Amino acid sequence: MYKVLVFAGTTEGYEICRFLADHKIETKGFVATEYGSKSLTESEFLTVQTGRLDAAAMEETFLQEKPEMVLDATHPYAAEVTVNIRTACENTQTAYYRVLREAGEHEDRAVYVDSVQAAADYLDQTQGNVLLTTGSKELAGFTGMKDYQNRLYARVLSLPNVMKACAELGFEGKHLIGMQGPFSRELNAAMLRQYDCRYLVTKDTGKAGGFQDKIDAALECDAVPVIIGRPLKEEGMSVRECKRFLTEHFSLAHRPHITLLGIGMGSQKLLTVQGKNSLDQADLLIGARRMVDSVKRPGQDVFVEYRSREIRDYIDAHPEYDNIVIVLSGDVGFYSGARKLLEVLCQDREDNTEIEIQCGISSVVYFMSQIGLSWDDAKIVSAHGRGCNLISHICYAEKVFSILGTSDGVAVLAEKLVKYGMGDVLLYVGENLSYENEKIFAKPASELTEYKGDPLSVICAVNENAGTRLETHGIRDEEFIRGKAPMTKEEVRTVSLSKLRLTADSVCYDVGAGTGSLSIEMALRAHQGQVWAIEKKEDAVELIHRNKVKFAADNLEIVEGLAPEALKDLPTPTHAFIGGSSGNLKEIVKLLLEKNPQVRIVINCITLETVSEALETAKEFGFEENEIVQLSAARSKAIGRYHMMMGENPIYIITLQNPGK
Repeated sequence: MYKVLVFAGTTEGYEICRFLADHKIETKGFVATEYGSKSLTESEFLTVQTGRLDAAAMEETFLQEKPEMVLDATHPYAAEVTVNIRTACENTQTAYYRVLREAGEHEDRAVYVDSVQAAADYLDQTQGNVLLTTGSKELAGFTGMKDYQNRLYARVLSLPNVMKACAELGFEGKHLIGMQGPFSRELNAAMLRQYDCRYLVTKDTGKAGGFQDKIDAALECDAVPVIIGRPLKEEGMSVRECKRFLTEHFSLAHRPHITLLGIGMGSQKLLTVQGKNSLDQADLLIGARRMVDSVKRPGQDVFVEYRSREIRDYIDAHPEYDNIVIVLSGDVGFYSGARKLLEVLCQDREDNTEIEIQCGISSVVYFMSQIGLSWDDAKIVSAHGRGCNLISHICYAEKVFSILGTSDGVAVLAEKLVKYGMGDVLLYVGENLSYENEKIFAKPASELTEYKGDPLSVICAVNENAGTRLETHGIRDEEFIRGKAPMTKEEVRTVSLSKLRLTADSVCYDVGAGTGSLSIEMALRAHQGQVWAIEKKEDAVELIHRNKVKFAADNLEIVEGLAPEALKDLPTPTHAFIGGSSGNLKEIVKLLLEKNPQVRIVINCITLETVSEALETAKEFGFEENEIVQLSAARSKAIGRYHMMMGENPIYIITLQNPGK
């Protein structure tokens, strides 16, 4: 006993049979010919019966099998068979459902006729060769045309009985093409050109029947498509709708195969062979508009979306799709949305959804090969939609590759490089990589400060004067631009910075920054983070600006004002150094803790009164880590041929922090 009987013989019918069998639904598929049976493989849940059934045989089969339903997925032009199936279902009170092939996209340049005879009558009034793609059964209708044996080229199945029947009608030699489909647009176009055909005759067999590939090829070759319309105006389900219906009817588990595919920069020519195969087999394509438009196949269902949760929700709501490809730009492992997408797709899933990741060609690989530079020794980053201190990277790396993402990205970078005295840095710029309007060039930064380009861009900065990043604290006092403002001395800076324990992406405050010596070292250490120097004195603020330019500390922001008011609108800090509080230490610490209860604070105290205030503050807020270091340093001074040690003021370095949860 079978739950479903499927009248197949079409790609849609084969697909439905396989779908049911894969979901362990007992299915029997009916095909008219041995050729059709070769397209289906029998299994535990699928039986294939070959041979035509008349109306009486259908009724007998339905009464014997008592299926839950009959699916009619026969060819759109098999009108008589459809009538017989529907009648047999009505007589046996069996549920009947029609699975229809989706109609193809017609073009305004096509000629539409109602029948084979009408097509022959129309062509008889024209001149030029004709490619017939309607099959062997329709050839007799064209033999009444004048000079048909010289004008017509018939493409039919390469079966012995078919070839013999065609020859008897007068089609032979180069005018008889025995081939088995499917036929791509390129192959159709090649045949039209080979035989110099001005017309192509086809039935509207829909997307799955290769109809659109024929139409596209004809228009490409300036041949007129002659389209024979469908014989019945039917209502029914598409394959996708049928799969959804079956999933709901039998409460089937949805187990799609999902591929996360890197498509390179976007051009079809940069797709991997693996990627092309996946796209050819996909019944649903998901991705941002630019990407799906660049790789979608004719007739392919598309969902334009890049947000992870929306993609997951759509997949869950559409169980009719078995093979889903989500396209991502470049390579899935190079600044890609694949990581977040994977997390969302796999979250809370208990089914057997199979997710495959396929790599693509990344922009760094393509671009560096185009400009003839290696990328294994380059610093590779992205400034597209993320914080990235490019200036810091370019200062210390001879070669820096970065994705940009804004039309003024090159100009903004070039302007900063000039500001920090690096106008001679050579910028290689790449825009619209792999597309027809690709643009690649190289100029010094000094010549690109007003450049407006395409947002879809990358750069490679080559700095022959790159330095070596300091791996420890320790810029000499003499290297800073000095003024009358107080400056935290080198030894004290070293210990204080050690107590701060900065990371590369720390967000730091320097309260009472003075000349900015500690702000500068903080910015160089937290080179991919952010540092705010807060200073109330105008002359000191000016010194900080000058030191910022000298050390190219692009991630240092300077705030003129008095703490804590000047801190209120700043981002949440991970670290704070307090070198001067103007008597507001308790209020400053209170605000820091409100912003981040785990903020790490280092306070420098010179006077005993400030030490007392700091200890009271630490006690009031109950810091779990509360460390005090008293530092005394002395430097040698040459007096004649002798050296004397000259003591600096002793400093109290207080470290406060509550550990994270």
